[in-house]
Amino acid sequence: MPINITMPALSPTMEEGNLAKWLVKEGDTVKSGDIIAEIETDKATMEVEAVDEGTIAKIVVPAGTEGVKVNALIAVLAADGEDVSAAASGAGSAAPAPKAAEAPKAEAAPAAPAPAAAAPAPAAAPAAVSAGGNRTFSSPLARRLAKDAGIDLSAIAGSGPHGRVVKSDVEAAVAGGGAKAAPAAAAPQAAAQAPAAAPKGASDETVLKLFEPGSYELVPHDGMRKVIAKRLVESKQTVPHFYVTVDCELDALMSLRAQLNDAAPRKDGAPSYKLSVNDMVIKAMALALRDVPDANVSWTETNMVKHKHADVGVAVSIPGGLITPIIRKAEEKTLSAISNEMRDLGKRAKDRKLKPEEFQGGTSSVSNMGMMGVKQFAAVINPPHATILAVGAGEQRPVVKNGQLAVATVMTVTLSTDHRCVDGALGAELLQAFKGYIENPMGMLV
Repeated sequence: MPINITMPALSPTMEEGNLAKWLVKEGDTVKSGDIIAEIETDKATMEVEAVDEGTIAKIVVPAGTEGVKVNALIAVLAADGEDVSAAASGAGSAAPAPKAAEAPKAEAAPAAPAPAAAAPAPAAAPAAVSAGGNRTFSSPLARRLAKDAGIDLSAIAGSGPHGRVVKSDVEAAVAGGGAKAAPAAAAPQAAAQAPAAAPKGASDETVLKLFEPGSYELVPHDGMRKVIAKRLVESKQTVPHFYVTVDCELDALMSLRAQLNDAAPRKDGAPSYKLSVNDMVIKAMALALRDVPDANVSWTETNMVKHKHADVGVAVSIPGGLITPIIRKAEEKTLSAISNEMRDLGKRAKDRKLKPEEFQGGTSSVSNMGMMGVKQFAAVINPPHATILAVGAGEQRPVVKNGQLAVATVMTVTLSTDHRCVDGALGAELLQAFKGYIENPMGMLV
């Protein structure tokens, strides 16, 4: 029986993607694990693996096609021993069970950039629905194996990123006599949540008639820009932003940074780390979230999600937008570990080689425009975060110390908070904790 290969969902919010490239052609033989295609999302280009062995009977969606809906048929695979022509002629029939690709891998080739300042939506695997109406994220191969074995996916604890159920989890459940799936008729229907409508701006006709013909060119929105627009509109329309600003003196931090960099062990003539001010800002923010746990939260309509660790996202500028790689458990990591990890994440972010789990989620964010000479700004919160810290440039300013005028290196930071869960007093407490670590940086070393 021919096997349908469908457009995989690379995140729970993904509705469509671009089929950038086929790495196989009709008539090619593939086996499980072979890379067969590249799919572009708003944030990354992902390699897609074949799940089954067989021959590519028909490519339904050609390379370069944009806006391919999730679960749409993209190719047909003829199983071993099956007539390829017959499989191709039956493409798109309802009889074969749809087969998607197994978990995608981070793409090695560069592609279009990705968003972050109001950073992109978290991604995980496609979702199954449990009897209680909750979604269970799983890989396509895991879903197929669970279906064949009659195992209820919602009863399996996933070991993949963000609790995603993968092949090994299902195999372990089968070996251990996992819970059998309830009959389909008995399972309640999950309420289909309508995706948020894309923000609508002025029509081309309305805008273009204001300009002289020939005085402009039209550049179509790419997927990243569409997601940025949608996420920013969603954030500003649904999150009641509240802003708190303080000035932090940097002289002690700059002195400590220089001492630590001078003391860095050398390997092959190069220092093992080179701390930046931003590395120390990340650490200070993580420790502040640890010290003020009521601010390390996310809002839902029914619960306050209190996070156990400070996973700090850091906005990285790439051509055409931003992406936010995440330093996980940053409160537990040394400054040198944060520095080296951030350097690696930043490089791979610019090359669009981040894995989904490296830029999805997080509990707060840092956006630093100080290196661009920006003195002060306010950042837009990235749901489901409740806070984001906007960092300005460190500059010499006159200050009053003990009644005397002096000069100090001062940095202005602004904390944007979701007022539903982090009100003014709590935001001020978090920012004072951050300021304490910046102005007394030895506290970050103990």
